[in-house]
Amino acid sequence: MAKLRTRKHKVVLSRSAGGDAGITVMLTILGLFMVLPMVYVIMQAFKPLDELWMYPPRFYVMRPTWSNFRDLFTLMNTSWVPFSRYIFNTLFTSVMGTFGHLFIASMCAYALAKIKFPGHKWIFKTIQTSLMFHSTVTAVTSFILMSAFHMIDTYLAIIIPAWGYTLGLYLMKQFMDTNVSDAVLESARLDGASELRTYWVIAMPMVKPAWLTLIIYSFQTLWNAGSSIYIYSEQLKSFNYAIGQITAGGIKRAGASAAATVLMMMVPILVFVISQSNIIETMGSSGMKD
Repeated sequence: MAKLRTRKHKVVLSRSAGGDAGITVMLTILGLFMVLPMVYVIMQAFKPLDELWMYPPRFYVMRPTWSNFRDLFTLMNTSWVPFSRYIFNTLFTSVMGTFGHLFIASMCAYALAKIKFPGHKWIFKTIQTSLMFHSTVTAVTSFILMSAFHMIDTYLAIIIPAWGYTLGLYLMKQFMDTNVSDAVLESARLDGASELRTYWVIAMPMVKPAWLTLIIYSFQTLWNAGSSIYIYSEQLKSFNYAIGQITAGGIKRAGASAAATVLMMMVPILVFVISQSNIIETMGSSGMKD
């Protein structure tokens, strides 16, 4: 029988050193291939206009410049609404929408997965059916409801629909079905823990990968949202919308547009990188048996 290899006194997988090297090389190549579009976008932001419109285009920058970012900030300062207002609008709706969605989706998922109340299967089937409809299909109905509740042209028009994303609820429910032990929950109930305490102290730590993934998905969706049919006031418009209006000036603003693209993608990437490390760590240590 082959002897297991060890690394720093810990037993590792029983594949050969050549297998480890091959996997490392393959993952490195795939990682470089996946990061190339991001690197290209960053390179574009530092190209002068003559390089941006060069044919055939070149991947690298020959004469790096900060003029694209200077032009972008100059255009920002000429906006009649303070640009900090656009940034605040996007941050506020993204954070409130993300954490509201996480709280509501996780509570509903816990009830559907671990509390057998009458009609829970029918409710889950309804949620599954709702995943088939794109938001464009329900836009008219959503507009009528928001108008009836006087949410048009308010932050609530962005935040409330984000709380009701059924995809997050579906993912949380499926994850709780497979990763939250019924025996552990029953033990907590026998010890006198309330249902709310069982959900928050026992179930939520066990599904940490799911809600971290949900944070990434929801935050990126809200952060990248452009103009909304529910928002009319310029003071409530998003950062993405403002950038789009500023850089819609044709060829002469191509450099500012490239710089704006980099700024727009930096925050979601930062959120993803921070959360991804936690997801990988949690998935490696969250396995448990009844």
